[in-house]
Amino acid sequence: MRPIANVFLAVLLIVGIAHAEVTLTPIGVYETGIFDEGATEITAFDPMTDRAFSVNGDTGAIDVLDLADPTNPTYLFSIDVTPWGDGANSVDVAGGIVAAAVEADVAQDPGRVVFFESGGTCDHLNDVAAGALPDMLTFSDDGLLVLVACEGEPDDDYVVDPEGSVTIVDLSGGVAAAVATEVGFAGFNDEIDALRAEGVRIYGPGATVAQDLEPEYVNYDDATGTAYVSCQENNALVVVDVATATAIDVVALGFKDHGMAGYGLDASDRDDMINITTWPVLGMYQPDAVADYTVGGEFYLVTANEGDSRDYDGYSEEERVEDLTLDPTAFPDAATLQLEENLGRLGTTSANGDTDGDGDFDVIYSNGARSFSIWDAAGNLVFDSGDQFEQITADLIPGDFNSNNDENGSFDSRSDAKGPEPEGVAVAEIDGLWYAIIGMERVGGLFLYEITDPAAPVFLEYVTTRDFSGDAEQGTAGGLGPEGIEIVPAEDSPVGQALAIVSNEVSGSIDVFLLDELSVPVEDPTRPEEAELPMNSRLVSVYPNPFNPITNIEFAVPRDMRVQLEVVDVRGRHVETLVAEAVIAGQHSVTWTAENQPSGVYFARLVTEDRVQVRRLTLVK
Repeated sequence: MRPIANVFLAVLLIVGIAHAEVTLTPIGVYETGIFDEGATEITAFDPMTDRAFSVNGDTGAIDVLDLADPTNPTYLFSIDVTPWGDGANSVDVAGGIVAAAVEADVAQDPGRVVFFESGGTCDHLNDVAAGALPDMLTFSDDGLLVLVACEGEPDDDYVVDPEGSVTIVDLSGGVAAAVATEVGFAGFNDEIDALRAEGVRIYGPGATVAQDLEPEYVNYDDATGTAYVSCQENNALVVVDVATATAIDVVALGFKDHGMAGYGLDASDRDDMINITTWPVLGMYQPDAVADYTVGGEFYLVTANEGDSRDYDGYSEEERVEDLTLDPTAFPDAATLQLEENLGRLGTTSANGDTDGDGDFDVIYSNGARSFSIWDAAGNLVFDSGDQFEQITADLIPGDFNSNNDENGSFDSRSDAKGPEPEGVAVAEIDGLWYAIIGMERVGGLFLYEITDPAAPVFLEYVTTRDFSGDAEQGTAGGLGPEGIEIVPAEDSPVGQALAIVSNEVSGSIDVFLLDELSVPVEDPTRPEEAELPMNSRLVSVYPNPFNPITNIEFAVPRDMRVQLEVVDVRGRHVETLVAEAVIAGQHSVTWTAENQPSGVYFARLVTEDRVQVRRLTLVK
């Protein structure tokens, strides 16, 4: 029996509100109806047109959405990129220009960076060469540079292995005169032994350093002109001086000791239980998405430590602990550790761990760190969230702990393989404080932390739009597999409040959240005097809350205006309209009777001409 009922589709746990009064509230959803084909992978927002540009991995195109009303994202048309390659992998937008990373028809060949107008019919503006498999791109803050992480993955036979690289596109002369420069890593080829000794994973068959480094993400520090390039499989960062287009350093990210208290993990999918505990395992951080922010004049990177491995027909490093020959001195209890209910099922690597070269394994490594981390500009670890993701989801959704993202009823199925699998991350500054949102690719949902003090982030809430009682393939299971997270600052938002746009690649849907001030319930709500009008429209209170089955929703408007007040579910889907008409200035009260609705979490959504506001409702029967 599950302690938390399936009808509670959103988990909104607020902790440490003394630090921040910010919350994530779902207000809208866009659905392609395409399941498990990556139909919504990465999304970028253009404040000049109120459009969202979404990479569609199913078609390879870029879907263009109207987001002027974020409660109702609407498909407009798609941008076909096949004249320039096989499909788009990433998209970003700045200054009315859309940039797309397009891989070649043969993935090992050089790709293209293709530019389009963000308005009108998104006409093609220009395109330039990029490295092999351009996987992610980003504009600089001033919009004059585009930096592209070109992964350079080998073919499946591991015969053709192109070099990884970073492509720098200079737009200072205008997009029509764009100049592309490719930054390779051949300068480190002679340092292969030293890099390996430092912990950089250089291990592809016969690969040079330049071939083996596979850029996943790139972040740019505008203040110093430095790019930081994460290489996921290599568990490393490459530092690039953009002005000289030179890779100047490769920094090993090190390993996480899962034997330390607070750094444990659930390692088995065969024990039929939640068992987060310490083990003699080192986790490789191997970040996927990386975000950056500057606080107190210092630059920091925030990483979602997903983990990855190489598994090709021509070479695979993937092993389970039960299949390793463990060194008897390092692991005197090897037989017990290798039981399937202990460490036996845990995914590990055959590429690392035999430290003395005698054919057995002295160290067990696991892919990913099941956490998010904060690093300084030198690549030093400032903070790691330890086992918080697994501990929190174990408390809040115990019946669906470490589920997979393509089917419900898959409790504990990912414990042996990177757990909740943090993949996407984005940061936002609101009222002088910094926040990080981290998406869980497998179990789903978003973690919100306040990270203003990089050494002491504060967990605020876990929010999921996933419905564990729904059918994933039929599109009734909510948001599955969050990958891309795009923050729209309040000044760029069509509703004047910060938004988080989350691309769910498995469900083929996009969730739109308000990232805004938390609505604090009024203990004893009273109506203001007629002369006391609010400066802005506002949801005043909901009482009682929780309720069964009747509650009162109060709102106020500063002048006569048209108002829409509705109740929506946790995915922003319409439940009931309470007001849809012009009202006079002042405070108003509306009663919602929910006799025919199931218990669960709902939201009252007030849409006026000056803002959109949302307040949580909890119906308990």
